[in-house]
Amino acid sequence: MSTKKIIVVVVIVLALAGIVAGTILHGQAGIVKVATGKVVREDLVATVSGTGQIKPKTYVNVGATSFGRITHLYVKEGDHVHKGDVVARVESVQPEATVDAQQAAIASSKTDIASYVAAENTAQANIAEAKADLEQKKFDFDRAQALYNAQLIAKQDFDAKKAAYDVSAATLDQRVAALAQAKAQTESQRAHLDQAVASQRANFDALDKTISRAPFDGLVTNVPVREGETVVVGIQNSEGSTLMTLADMSVITAEVKVDETDIVNVQLGQVAEVTVDALPGKTFKGHVTEVGDQALLRSTGIATSQSTSGTEEAKDFKVVVTLDQLPGEDLAELRPGLSTTAKITTAVRPNAVTIPIQALVQRDPAAEKDLADHAGKPSSTLSAATDPSGAPVKPNLAQGVYLLSTSHGKLRATFVPVTTGVTGATEIEVLSGVKEGDEIVTGRYQVLRALKSGTLVKRDNSTPPTTTTDDSNS
Repeated sequence: MSTKKIIVVVVIVLALAGIVAGTILHGQAGIVKVATGKVVREDLVATVSGTGQIKPKTYVNVGATSFGRITHLYVKEGDHVHKGDVVARVESVQPEATVDAQQAAIASSKTDIASYVAAENTAQANIAEAKADLEQKKFDFDRAQALYNAQLIAKQDFDAKKAAYDVSAATLDQRVAALAQAKAQTESQRAHLDQAVASQRANFDALDKTISRAPFDGLVTNVPVREGETVVVGIQNSEGSTLMTLADMSVITAEVKVDETDIVNVQLGQVAEVTVDALPGKTFKGHVTEVGDQALLRSTGIATSQSTSGTEEAKDFKVVVTLDQLPGEDLAELRPGLSTTAKITTAVRPNAVTIPIQALVQRDPAAEKDLADHAGKPSSTLSAATDPSGAPVKPNLAQGVYLLSTSHGKLRATFVPVTTGVTGATEIEVLSGVKEGDEIVTGRYQVLRALKSGTLVKRDNSTPPTTTTDDSNS
């Protein structure tokens, strides 16, 4: 074969190849590559996460209850104490002296009462004596009166008997009054004794306030003072000195902040998993015991009701998760203030129909249906929706997915509105619109953003290349 014929054959082959390639490219010009996935059934768990810190359910700042110098500190940070244990003492010279002086006053009052009771007894005996004497004088007077009436004695003798009787009666009255006076003095002294005893209780209380005791079994988490320092008691709006902080570690909580968009799904009693940054690999079980009503500003942590700033910013809500009963060794590892993350289970849907969250899009169902009905027809046949006045109609957006279907051997994507339920980490429950086994478009985002119903598509589930930065060019 001559060289000229070979060149002609090559040219013809290249022309045919170009025609075939052009035909293929023209046929695929309107086809969009999409990532696809199946509608499946699976157990779906919806969770809400929040970060915060470990806190005991009950903790107190043991404050100074007496002014003075700290003479003894019996505990240090990390010590475990029992209810009633003495944890600190403040100098108590003056309160002890007051107690001793009052104790002496009480003893003196008791002695006085004893003497007044003895005086009462003496007065009682004097009255008995006066009564006996009055009775005798009465007999003498009656006899004298009878003899005088019979003119057997002189009037002088009768007057003497009468005077003796009157003196005896007056003496009895005097001694009865003395008894009443003695009783009054005894009651008065008893009242003074009661007053002294009451004052002594106040003195004992003042002395007892120099001794600080643990209010419950717990862990000493902070001791900001040292022996020899002077502490003061709080007055009105002025805080007093804090001796130590005591935490009841028998019930431990995780106090976390949950975003305002998630708080509506959090309810009391929901189970949670708590992880602690300082204890990697360990997960603690718990349940929600408190859901805050006040929104907290994320930048300051102040409740919105207390903030004077009008700046709009992200807000959180406080949620308290109480940890379930822990083994002793795990309990000892948890300390107040440790950073923690709580994952709260807000809903569980077993065997739910689910789709990937990224497959959801917002579209106007009417416009998408119009596009699907006119798929493959010239775009001039489509007209924008208008109202009677000719103004464009605002689209009525609804959430849905693009369902894949084969028509005349071609794969097309059609928008289908769906009703969703519980949202998981990467999947979302579908209540209506699609069924198990349906194939839908799941990506990529750039494709989904511009995809329309009726578009010819091609499956492309290959992993997208990872974009790397060349440090040498930076």
